[in-house]
Amino acid sequence: MSHGVSAATTIAGVIGDPISQSLSPTIWNAGFRAIDLDWEFVAFPVKAGEVATALDGIRALGVAGVSVTMPHKTDAATACDELDATASVLMSANLVRVKGGKLLGSSTDGAGFMGSLREHGIDPAGSQVVVMGSGAAARAIIHSLGEAGATVTVIARREEAARAAAKLAPDCATETFENLDAAVAKADLLVNATSLGMGSGSDEVVVSDLALAQLRMVLDIVYYPAETSLLRQARGLGVVGVNGLGMLIHQAAAAFVSLTGVPAPLKEMRIAAGG
Repeated sequence: MSHGVSAATTIAGVIGDPISQSLSPTIWNAGFRAIDLDWEFVAFPVKAGEVATALDGIRALGVAGVSVTMPHKTDAATACDELDATASVLMSANLVRVKGGKLLGSSTDGAGFMGSLREHGIDPAGSQVVVMGSGAAARAIIHSLGEAGATVTVIARREEAARAAAKLAPDCATETFENLDAAVAKADLLVNATSLGMGSGSDEVVVSDLALAQLRMVLDIVYYPAETSLLRQARGLGVVGVNGLGMLIHQAAAAFVSLTGVPAPLKEMRIAAGG
């Protein structure tokens, strides 16, 4: 192969569905090359319902570990033998390591989100934050914001899911999408932690200009496309708009350290991602 893979090369990867658009192999392999680590990172397409089988497979094949992306983070956590404290609280794992024959699950999504915020000069302590979504990434973000001292409002399609996610942060409230404008108008930050924005037409977030204009930042965890309609709207109003690439890079860097035991070459990983 082009990178000199041999029988001694350590293999790691990412599982998800879909996975063909993932930047993770590019980011991780750039990190391995930067520090001359004889590892290779590949993408494994895994269908829903097959996560436990796939993880048993990496254990049997001697794969060092896998990053986990949508929609498999909850199933990955369930399939692990052990979870770290954060993954256990969230019941979500975006990294599964194989060690001593055991599957060890952890979550670096919250660390990635906080890294992206702080990279843009935002300390969320004392801030009012609206988080749209209740999935695995949203829960990690809500949990990390709560730990950082922010006051969070969760907005999700399903009321039960929103209430469950709200339990991950102190004094966290829930609201409906029908009241999105009112919630955003009282906030400092807006986070879109849904897949809205990856599509078109009805698959878009709709917030009024009046509500958006007074925000400090809008962060959309979608990174493809690089500019969603929500970010375009925010930037047009003079509000800082940040896509999900920074979160992806920072969570990958945290996972890189956990998996390899060496510092992540963040600069090279960011350049490879186009960030």
